[in-house]
Amino acid sequence: QVQLVESGGDLVQPGGSLRLSCAASGSISSIQDMGWYRQGPGKQRELVAVITSGGRTSYADSVKGRFTISRDNAQNTVYLQMNNMKPEDTAVYYCKAQVTTRSNYAFELWGQGTQVTVSS
Repeated sequence: QVQLVESGGDLVQPGGSLRLSCAASGSISSIQDMGWYRQGPGKQRELVAVITSGGRTSYADSVKGRFTISRDNAQNTVYLQMNNMKPEDTAVYYCKAQVTTRSNYAFELWGQGTQVTVSS
């Protein structure tokens, strides 16, 4: 079976930096778009950043200029570099990927989430 596993969530002080990673594994033929979402306390899940298989990126206005999404296609991994972090960045961060299996089945895959807390 295919799976998506996030890591890197931690407690960080305002102004600090954190790097999240998300690795896909299993019988994968290809991965199209990959993205990061987050859900803060009492809030709806929102898109943070997305990157296409060709490397084109898009960001939410709230993180533009502070966060950078990237991917390593050889390792089926997507990263989120978070700089100048703010308390409002506190959330559970989820990785999502558009995956096509070796049996040619395409579906949307979500990771389990990783907690990011920004606090003094």
